[in-house]
Amino acid sequence: MEYRLTDFLPTTKKELELRGWDEVDVILFSADAYVDHPSFGAAVIGRTLEAAGFRVAIVPQPDWHGDFRDFKKLGRPRLFFGISPGCMDSMVNKYTANRRLRSEDAYSPDGRHDLRPEYPTIVYSKILRQLYPDVPIVLGGIEASLRRLTHYDYWQDRLRPCILCDAPADLLIYGMGEKPIVELARRLSDALSTPHASDGSPIGIPHASDSSPIATTPASDGSSIATTPASDGSPIGTIRDIPQTVYLTSSITPTTDDIVLHSHEECLKSKRSQAENFRHIEEQSNMMHAHRLLQPFAPAATKTPREAAVPVAPPAATKTPREAAVPVAPPAATKTPGEAAVPSVSTLGPSVVVNPPYPPMTTAEIDASFDLPYTRLPHPKYKGKRIPAYEMIKHSINIHRGCFGGCAFCTISAHQGKFITCRSKESILREVRQVVQMDDFKGYISDLGGPSANMYGMHGHNINICEKCKRPSCIHPQICPNLDTDHSKLLDIYHAVDALPEVKKSFIGSGVRYDLLLYHSKDEHANRAAQEYTRELITRHVSGRLKVAPEHTSDHVLNLMRKPSFQQFYDFKRQFDRICREEGLRQQIIPYFISSHPGCTEADMAELAIITKRLDFQLEQVQDFTPTPMTVSTETWYSGYNPYTLEPVQSAKSQREKLAQRQYFFWYKPEERRNIEQSLRRIGRADLISELCPQNNTHNTHQAHSSYNPHANPRTEPRRQESEKGQRRRRRRHP
Repeated sequence: MEYRLTDFLPTTKKELELRGWDEVDVILFSADAYVDHPSFGAAVIGRTLEAAGFRVAIVPQPDWHGDFRDFKKLGRPRLFFGISPGCMDSMVNKYTANRRLRSEDAYSPDGRHDLRPEYPTIVYSKILRQLYPDVPIVLGGIEASLRRLTHYDYWQDRLRPCILCDAPADLLIYGMGEKPIVELARRLSDALSTPHASDGSPIGIPHASDSSPIATTPASDGSSIATTPASDGSPIGTIRDIPQTVYLTSSITPTTDDIVLHSHEECLKSKRSQAENFRHIEEQSNMMHAHRLLQPFAPAATKTPREAAVPVAPPAATKTPREAAVPVAPPAATKTPGEAAVPSVSTLGPSVVVNPPYPPMTTAEIDASFDLPYTRLPHPKYKGKRIPAYEMIKHSINIHRGCFGGCAFCTISAHQGKFITCRSKESILREVRQVVQMDDFKGYISDLGGPSANMYGMHGHNINICEKCKRPSCIHPQICPNLDTDHSKLLDIYHAVDALPEVKKSFIGSGVRYDLLLYHSKDEHANRAAQEYTRELITRHVSGRLKVAPEHTSDHVLNLMRKPSFQQFYDFKRQFDRICREEGLRQQIIPYFISSHPGCTEADMAELAIITKRLDFQLEQVQDFTPTPMTVSTETWYSGYNPYTLEPVQSAKSQREKLAQRQYFFWYKPEERRNIEQSLRRIGRADLISELCPQNNTHNTHQAHSSYNPHANPRTEPRRQESEKGQRRRRRRHP
């Protein structure tokens, strides 16, 4: 299908002129290439604002050197600048776990890694504030979302404050931003068209319920609190009650519903305080009706004329009629986390304020987002260039948002939440019909999934229980008995897509949660559906290799990861091999593993090597743990404490310690043998040398399926399996 230039959101003055525009409402600056596709955040936000009636332009990957001409070329917007730093955290995108530069940037044309700065949120906002000091700046995207409170930065190896303390912006939107961005744009647009009172304040627009953003001051850790907001007359300074937003204030009086976290300075002094904070942060990110979070920080406030003396009221937008009937326990909010309740809370000084998130989107709302008029193509400016991330997903379909797995090292729930929001079958089929019309479509859907492959349609049997739940995971340490694990709705989606004549086959590329497939609930219908799903997945939706993520073999490490026991991997592998044998299929399971996770030792990795060798895996899909902001694993790695139990946890931190663990993945490589033998002797496990590094290493990785005995103990009678080669260089953790 042919698209005109005007079918894309405008990126240049010429494209504005083609639309007959002399002004835009919002200008988005993106650190990714502009791909007009629902998997690319800037396109989603731009199309959402466009559908709400606003004029939107995108400046993808602006040059941040020299005269800043890319930041000037479209002039000033009527409402605000929006900064979208990219679909991946910029530092994860740029560097490996060993802090080495990656070979390519998956979200840039031809994989170039010189088209985005480190921390584009900070770089772009500083340039825009310098050029347009009176225009509001709004932050969004994964980078800002995961840095909304004090967080550990692995690449700087230090604790950092809320990113608003480094980026001179007015507001931060966290999570999936369609609802808050539209509400903000409407509020600002209404304010600009509202008559003003004699004191200059807009009539009909509520005053700030707490003080205005603060002026620039130095933080105690030496960082610059560069929080200069838009000019005092900007209406954005009065908007403080939109859910899912974050702002800085010079003073605030907590309500009984607020959670007051340890200050940034306390966290700098005490790693335990940072660990205590994180439990509240994660719990509130995954609650249906969350509390507001307040975190003080040190700089003295400088009040501005916009400051109001009206006490803060918590955002009413997050409460529903059903919530009113559910009594809320006095939050840990009126407590210093981990300590006794404070009888009375005085006014706090400079603070970060995190408003609770919106309730999960409805099916109608998420359908509306995916049904926007995306071209599903890169902007024509990239003609003849390859954008690796786009090539990976261009024939894939995202069928839901959210993940209730709660994996300790994953950021999905911090950004999308644990509640599953599903698209309707009709919306999914509309997108499939659009994909099959693409010129390069050959009949194969590359992925019909989401953050996890098999959570579509799952929710709590009793929603009232879910509304009170604070668990970050619905399936760890045990699958919640209130969770409906029925795979029937997902099977219906598969059947509907495969019934389309243009579709030869739909593959499942997202990670499969085999613990959901093995779970036996009291609902026999759900149990039968799980068995049916398992067989259909293996026989009809696997391209020869099924990816699963046991992550480790040690149960104590898996418990810290919030992953099921490795025994469940054995159970699933038996099912997989039995079904393949019955159907005459020669297919493989490709397991993912992580080294250097908090709590993991060299001895644990040696055991992992032994177990996977007995299973005849030669591991290729492996990853060294990378501490990324706002995960339980990162906070444990940094602080040395489990945030939920406050028990000490040891971690491999130096490059030598991390490489000592990683080497065990590659026991089959001759060049690793000597180091592994020395390591085994050093840790007192010389008894494993003869099995892991035999003198005559003739390990065969090819064995017929007919030799597999499904009743054998996999620890003593393994089935050999061919290793995977030439697959992705790294796993994608964020949608």
